[in-house]
Amino acid sequence: MIAIAVHGGAGHWAEDERADAEEGVRAAAAAGWDLMAVGGSALDAVTVAVAALEDDPLFNAGTGAVLNAEGAAELDASVMRGDTLASGGVTCIRRVRNPILVARRVMESTDCVLLAGEHALAFAREQGFGDFDPVTPRRLARWAAAKAKQQGDALVPGTVGAVALDGDGRLAAATSTGGRELKRPGRVGDSPIPGAGNYASARAAVSATGWGEFMMRTATAKAIATRIENGESPASAAQAVLEEMAARFAARIGVICLDAQGEIGIVHGTEGMPHAWRSSRDGGVLARFSA
Repeated sequence: MIAIAVHGGAGHWAEDERADAEEGVRAAAAAGWDLMAVGGSALDAVTVAVAALEDDPLFNAGTGAVLNAEGAAELDASVMRGDTLASGGVTCIRRVRNPILVARRVMESTDCVLLAGEHALAFAREQGFGDFDPVTPRRLARWAAAKAKQQGDALVPGTVGAVALDGDGRLAAATSTGGRELKRPGRVGDSPIPGAGNYASARAAVSATGWGEFMMRTATAKAIATRIENGESPASAAQAVLEEMAARFAARIGVICLDAQGEIGIVHGTEGMPHAWRSSRDGGVLARFSA
C-alpha cells in the first residue's frame, strides 16, 4: 500500500485561480506518487510534492509567498518522518527558493529541530542553497493594496502540505508557508512546529493549514494524530478536532491526514482548499477545490 495527499491552502481563492490551484496540487501529488511507485520513501514523496508547490507562484509558500509588513517574504517550513520522529524546520527564513529542502537538511545534518531567521539563512548558505528572491509582482501588487488599507486579507490561503505512506509502511509529513499577509516581521506560525501544523508518527501523518496562532495553542496536528493512533479514522479525527477549534476560536482550519493503512482524511472549514490524493486503491490522482 502506498498513498499520498496534498493540499494547497485553506481560505478564499479567486474564481479564476481555482482550476490552476487544482492542477497544481494534482501535479504535486503525482510527483510524490511517482517517486514511491519506484520504491522511494514517504519522506522523499512529501518533500518533492511540497517543493513543487513552493515553485508554483500561485501558492502561498516559497515563490509567491505573501509578504509581511515590511514587504518581505518570511518563510516557514517543516518536515517529519513518522518511523523515527525525526523532524526539521526553518522559520522566518528569507531569500531561499525551497524552504522545505532547507528544513529537511536541518533534520538530516544537524542536531536541531528548528532554525530561525538569519541563522537559518546562514545554515542554508553553508549547505549550498543559493540566493533567491521569492517575491513575485503579483504578491507585491497585493501587498501594496493591503498596505494602503493597513489590513491584510485574513482569508488568503495560508499553507501547502503533503502526507504520504510508502511501500515499507513509513509515514511522513511536510508543510510550508509564507504565513499571514502583513504579518509582523519575526512572526512564527504553526507550520514549522512539530505537533502544531505538521506531524508524523508510525501510525499517522498530518499537515494543517489555517490560523497558526490557534493551532499552536491546541497542538492541532498532534491532537489529530493521537485520535488516529487511538483508532479513529483520519476523517473522523480531523473533523472532531476542527469542530472543537471552531467552537473555541471560530478558527478557519483545513487538514489532510493519513493512517498506516493508507486511509486518507481531508477536512476543512473554509470555502475551499485545493487538494489531491492517490492511494493504491485509486486508479489515478484525484484533485478537488473543495470537499
